[in-house]
Amino acid sequence: MRTTSNPAFRNLPTTGGYANFNYGQGQQTAPFGQAPVAPPQTARPMTIDDVVTKTAITLGLAVITGTLTYLVGPPAVALALPAAIIGLVISLVIIFKKKISPALVIAYSAVEGVFLGGISYVFGSLFSPGIIIQAIAGTIGVFAAMLVVYKTGAIRVTPKLTKWIIGALAGVAVLMLVNMIASFFTPGGLGLRDGGGLAIAFSLVCIGIAAFSFLLDFDAADKAIKGGVDAKFAWYIAFGLMTTLVWLYLEILRLLSYFQSSD
Repeated sequence: MRTTSNPAFRNLPTTGGYANFNYGQGQQTAPFGQAPVAPPQTARPMTIDDVVTKTAITLGLAVITGTLTYLVGPPAVALALPAAIIGLVISLVIIFKKKISPALVIAYSAVEGVFLGGISYVFGSLFSPGIIIQAIAGTIGVFAAMLVVYKTGAIRVTPKLTKWIIGALAGVAVLMLVNMIASFFTPGGLGLRDGGGLAIAFSLVCIGIAAFSFLLDFDAADKAIKGGVDAKFAWYIAFGLMTTLVWLYLEILRLLSYFQSSD
């Protein structure tokens, strides 16, 4: 069930045993002469309502902090980089931490909102505020479309598709890293982010991969619900969806900026 391109789901269990938290596995042994101790009650299994609620909380918080940061004005620019670094650190802690921490997921959402608000202000200042609305609408549209695609079974999540998406994601990550290193020596690096034809094509590929990653995220959440995992793992699902949404929004925002630059 953990076969997904999203590293946020690495801690999701493969069965209803709740990963490393196997509550209620057998009866506890009581000391001699005492009545047997009843096994501990298992935690409540996760439902679709848990996923929707936790996702709504994380996204809602990101929208609030992002909007407030954007409205701050020019100081928002200075907040973007520190927020990005803090968000990265928190995300790594969430991914590698064994214990579920709703507080960390909430903190990540708040910090990512600040980051997105700062980046949005930069793009809105360089181009037009309308680009922000377009990017938000595009992100919502892609998310909704992929949810419909998954629920209708138009595209089934097969092992082959999963491997293709994970491979594509790894390839894009390597290209981004190489382009960043190359930019230190050559203006524009490999040309993946300079606004040219290659940059437009690269952004379209990234948007496509992010969109298909939603299918794997939905499938991981669906299997977690069917597997009866602990309801607390809904926070991992919300975190995973949040990371994909952030990446998708940034790629759409960047693509729109290319088109406006050419006008």
